Amino acid sequence: MFIPQSYSLAIILCIVTMLCWGSWGNTQKLAGKSWRFELFYWDYVIGIFLFSILLGFTLGSNGESGRGFVEDIRQAETRNILNAMVGGAIFNASNILLVAAMAIAGMAVAFPVGVGIALALGVIINYVFAPQGDPIWLFGGVSLIVAAIIFDAIAYKKHSASLQKVSRKGILLSVAAGVLMAMFYRFVASSMVTSFEVPEPGKLTPYSAIFFFSIGILISNLLFNYLLMKRPFEGEPLSFKDYAKGSIGVHLTGIIGGIIWNIGMAMSILASGKAGFAISYGLGQGATMVAAIWGVFIWKEFKNASKGTNTLIGMMFLLFIAGITLIIMAKI
Repeated sequence: MFIPQSYSLAIILCIVTMLCWGSWGNTQKLAGKSWRFELFYWDYVIGIFLFSILLGFTLGSNGESGRGFVEDIRQAETRNILNAMVGGAIFNASNILLVAAMAIAGMAVAFPVGVGIALALGVIINYVFAPQGDPIWLFGGVSLIVAAIIFDAIAYKKHSASLQKVSRKGILLSVAAGVLMAMFYRFVASSMVTSFEVPEPGKLTPYSAIFFFSIGILISNLLFNYLLMKRPFEGEPLSFKDYAKGSIGVHLTGIIGGIIWNIGMAMSILASGKAGFAISYGLGQGATMVAAIWGVFIWKEFKNASKGTNTLIGMMFLLFIAGITLIIMAKI
């Protein structure tokens, strides 16, 4: 199987993770304003699952290092398979809660609260269980990225003239989403081998871990998203007849969104072999700033913003770049 052989390559893969995790949301916009997120999400999850299979039979089955994809699945212990699947279910729950929080409390609250908690708590959890890298550089970088997310929230709130009063439910959903998002990566990491080159028996290599993680998302989505369709936080209840009305282009857009997200997940897991789980996760969750870049420069969400708002946006990008730099230096 393909395994990164250097820390510099691992960092490049982490940057790919950031780009993918911060960009998949664009496919939801492209799917159309009338296509509800609950409907989009079915195709998104299908895309995640399909890519995990494709990845396993390509990069996971070629090369002389490690253990092949099919061989790895056959020898995996049930406990490790379940850990990866539980990680998928937790991620799915957190992602759905975050979207619900955005619908109720708005992006200005949901993203900074949810992703901010996920970033800070997730790095702490992964570092405690697998301490790699200088903690001063690592946590210093995380602090700067959290600060950048806060500046983004302030800028968004300052620019928006139509924000509704934030409900307590929206805040609670954001907190719950952040806590769950901080936990999912650890479950996947606990199922994996400690050495990609010389994998111990019973554990999962990156490709099989991503495969079972994706199965966890797929199975849990049958419950989570079905309940969300029947009892949505916003709008009227939906049925599978509504899903069937989507065009081929709309369904493909959702599938592409899932593929993009899972490319990011795969690169993050592969990078963890050289960078460590804490650094891989921390850099990946900088995706919020990538999403902000899309919003500012492509979707023009801050068009005609005041000078004060543009200053906040500038500070956000500076803090983000500084934070990423410190995290990278944690293992140099």
